[in-house]
Amino acid sequence: MPARTPWRHSLFVRLVATSVLISIGSIVAATWLAVTRTTTAIQQAQARVLGEDADIYDSLMAYAATNHTWPAAGPLAAELAKRSGRELTLTDPSRRVILRTGPGQGDLPAEASARIDPLQTDPLLNPDRSGIDLRAVGPYALTETEQAATRTRAREAQDCIRSLGADPPPLAVQQNGRVTATWRNPSPFQADVARQCKADQTFYPVAPTEAKALKALQTLVERCLRDHGVPKAVQVYADFTWYAGPRDNAVDVAAGNCVAVARRDQLRPYVAPPALLFVTDPAGRETSSFRLSRGNVARIVGVTAAVLAVTVAVTMVLPARLVRPLRALTAAASGPNDEVPAVEVRGRDEIGVLAAAFNELSRRRRRADEQRQAVVRDVAHELRTPVTNIRGWLEAVEDGLANPLSDPALASALLNETLQLQHIIEDLRDLAAGDAGELMLRTEPVPVAALLDQVVTAHEAKAEAVGVALRVRVTGSPVLPVDPVRLRQALGNLLSNAIRHTAAGGTVTIRGGVTGDRLLLAVEDTGAGIAADDLPHVFDRFWRADSSRSRDTGGSGLGLAIVQQIARLHGGQVSVTSAPGEGSRFVLSLPVSPAPEMDPLTRS
Repeated sequence: MPARTPWRHSLFVRLVATSVLISIGSIVAATWLAVTRTTTAIQQAQARVLGEDADIYDSLMAYAATNHTWPAAGPLAAELAKRSGRELTLTDPSRRVILRTGPGQGDLPAEASARIDPLQTDPLLNPDRSGIDLRAVGPYALTETEQAATRTRAREAQDCIRSLGADPPPLAVQQNGRVTATWRNPSPFQADVARQCKADQTFYPVAPTEAKALKALQTLVERCLRDHGVPKAVQVYADFTWYAGPRDNAVDVAAGNCVAVARRDQLRPYVAPPALLFVTDPAGRETSSFRLSRGNVARIVGVTAAVLAVTVAVTMVLPARLVRPLRALTAAASGPNDEVPAVEVRGRDEIGVLAAAFNELSRRRRRADEQRQAVVRDVAHELRTPVTNIRGWLEAVEDGLANPLSDPALASALLNETLQLQHIIEDLRDLAAGDAGELMLRTEPVPVAALLDQVVTAHEAKAEAVGVALRVRVTGSPVLPVDPVRLRQALGNLLSNAIRHTAAGGTVTIRGGVTGDRLLLAVEDTGAGIAADDLPHVFDRFWRADSSRSRDTGGSGLGLAIVQQIARLHGGQVSVTSAPGEGSRFVLSLPVSPAPEMDPLTRS
């Protein structure tokens, strides 16, 4: 049984504690932020609070745009106060009271609810870019005669439009009394009809009243431009647009500012002076401020407590679900070494991935144990045969049944068994050194053709003895940095196997060449080949294709494993293709430094 984790170190407890602390901090921070940001936003929006009192603001602004004094606004303010149930107070910018609808108990609030100035309106409440209330027309107001003339002209435009097959736009009365008949957003067809009927020129010809006011405005604009060092003439039109000649950004900006300033200077005598509006309740308290009542505070506290309770409940459940598979992993890992149960994988989260990795690790450990046991059995089997033979013959010598001095065959047999034993031990030493990372390479530039010739020369006698022909095929003249000793060892193992498994009259070919960035060394034979089921095992240690594990063909069963290890030390790999009755082809693929591309290896 694994030791139980103390509760203070338990992942479950720590997860719960961390979640609760995070939840408390988040809720407190969110609540504080919501209250403070809401309070700040509403306090900053006190000037725009008339979004709820649009009737009060709009009515007082309309009065200020059409009257040049405030005292006569008393009846209007009283009506607005009665309708809204609030007290209205108007003061000048220095906070001197102009008019008040109630008894005026207490001091005025620190900030006004709004500023009533038709020449400097709130951009959120008046979309006109100039900031001037459109109802402030002043000297541009047409006389009744002029209004009648514009009405007549607008009706003539309607008749013209109707005669061209279009529905005429409705008549509209501008703030200064001008009557127009134009579409607000005309289609291309409507725009063409309007041009033919001159309905797109409702401001022209300019009425005498407008002409007089525009002339005065032109004088004010030119004076402003001169004061700003812009002597260039600017033409101002009846719709208060202007033309400053060729496009000049500096002149354009100066002209726009001067037109706005001149319009305000021209309209100032016709509108009421700026005033501050205070909207309070009947007791004189500000109604546009924001304060949390006890009820609101209680609601926030209640909601916060409910959220906290839900968070704590969730954080009690989630850690338990997270810890459960971890405990299963701990129990599985703490079991006996020879029996590691698989852990059920649930979900695709990190813990599910961990459980899958644990199962894979367990599978690999079982496979490694099986391989280790198989290697021990194979080593014992391989060493037992030559040792048993040597022991038997030596016992015969000791008993006087044989004499190696007078029996050359016995001496040769003892030598062969000793060499076989030494060969196995050396192969095991090489594999152990490779597994431990101690098998070092000593690379040097080596001509591939010379290397292959050396390998073939070393095996010519063995091949001739069994009637096998050896051939060498090298593409190009590659000279590459490799370890010549280890590479000869690997190729020698491959060549020895090929000779051993090729019948008399067969051929073994060794090829070499560079393809792209790879050195390819191939050993091909015309032998019996390897069955498809055996191909995945040819590089296993002590593996032989014959199920009886006969040693008649020689070899330790470690040669191909050593070849694979040498290939990996060079950063390459070894592969095999074979078919029964068609021979086998082993290919060493090693990386090389960038070199001119050669023709790939071909079978010929």
